[in-house]
Parts: sequence; C-alpha cells; structure tokens
Amino acid sequence: MPRRRTAVVLACVLLCSRPGAAQELTQPAVLRDVGIDQHLDAQVPLDLTFRDETGASVRLGDYFGTKPVILTLVYYECPMLCTVILNGLVGALRALKFTIGDQFDMVTVSFNPTETPALAAAKKDNYLQRYGRPGAADGWHFLTGDEPAIRQLADTVGFRYTYVPERKEYAHAAGITVLTPAGKIARYFFGVEFAPRDLRLALVEASQNKIGTPIDQLLLYCFHYDPVTGSYAAAAMNIVRLGGGVTVIALAAFLLAMRRRERRRAAEAVG
Repeated sequence: MPRRRTAVVLACVLLCSRPGAAQELTQPAVLRDVGIDQHLDAQVPLDLTFRDETGASVRLGDYFGTKPVILTLVYYECPMLCTVILNGLVGALRALKFTIGDQFDMVTVSFNPTETPALAAAKKDNYLQRYGRPGAADGWHFLTGDEPAIRQLADTVGFRYTYVPERKEYAHAAGITVLTPAGKIARYFFGVEFAPRDLRLALVEASQNKIGTPIDQLLLYCFHYDPVTGSYAAAAMNIVRLGGGVTVIALAAFLLAMRRRERRRAAEAVG
C-alpha cells in the first residue's frame, strides 16, 4: 500500500470507529487534509517556543544538541488513536536496551492549542509509569503550545491534521519521526506498532553511529531504510557481498591452516 494511502487509512481510524462513519468517509475534504508527507533531511525550526509540562516556556532547541530525538505529534485528550500510538511506542521502547534520557530523548507535542500543561503533566506521569525506567523523566518531554508554533512544526515534518467540529475531535494520521541531534528529520515510522529493531537502527543512524554496538553497524550494512514502507528491509546485495567476504576469509583461514599443517608434517619427517 503506498505511503500516503497508508497514512490516510490510519488517519480514518477515529472516524471509522464511530456511528455514521460510512457517511463521514465520503467527505473528501477531511481526507485531503490528513496524512504524513515525508520531508527527510528537513530542519525543524529549533527557535519555536512551547510550554513544558510544568508550564515553563521552552524552546524546541532546548531538547537538541547531543542526542537523537523521537518526535511524536499527538493530542492529550484524543479518545483513541493518540493513546494507541503512544502505547505501541512505549511497548517497542521497553524492548530496547537504549534508555530515554541516556542514548536518546523523546519530545511529545500536542497539536491541540487549547490543551494545558496540566494535561501534559498527567500524560507524562502515565507514560513514565508505563515505561518504568529510572531517569526517563529527564529525557521525555510533553509540550503544549500556541497554534502558530504547532502549525509550523507540523508543516515542517509533514504532519497534516484537521479539526472535525461535529465530533469535537481531530482527524490525524498515525506515525512518529526520528530526528538527528541537530534537529534534522532522519526517519519516519507509520502506524501504531513499531519494530524495536527498526527503532534501534534509526536511532543509531540518526546519532551518526555515536550510540550502538559493532553489531548495529553490521545490521545497518545488511538492512536499508525504505521510505515507502517506513521500515528497514534487507539489502540483498549487501548481504551477498557480506556473505562473499565471509566465505573468502574462511577459505583463506582454511588454506593457511592447511599450509601450517603441511609444514609441521614436513618438519617431523625431516626430524
């Protein structure tokens, strides 16, 4: 399924779960205004001002500089989809050895300008308990803001959403964005479930290999990011090359061992 169509289908989950959904799905304006357009390598505006969960004014750039960042655009009173996205993300992150606040940071921004820091604080407490790792509070930030800043951030990452007045809800797509320490868009992941391996590889790449292990470097050689599906797929040619290299090394080691064995036998025969 093409990327934009996938995003639109996911965006309709809110509407499809309600009575009268079939009629609402015939409204083309709603569907046209919802989705995720990939802007890979775009720079997010770090000078944008938001409010953190304590109500303090912060710059988006306060959360960048040294670590990759996973950005999630949600709204805290979303009746379903945003919660499913965050639940799926936490489930994947719990499977990673990387820890929020250590190898990477998280920034969750509400795209509903009427929501308050109190809502953000409650959401943060909830998800820190779900995540269950000490120190994560310093690395996962829940923000609220004014419409201009929210729109500018959403437009930069290609996140398109719209308000549905008759439902008093937002229609939006499901996905997350991985950013480099400098605030450039590195990877997108779509849906409500995220593969821990894909998240790990994305964070390693976004950090410019400053985190991770030699095994991660090997996996990045064998897998490449597919922007259409928003996931990592096996790079067949690299795997063939790697396999060929391993075969050559193994053959060379075998020949060396055989040569040493023949030399020992020759020496024993002379002795």
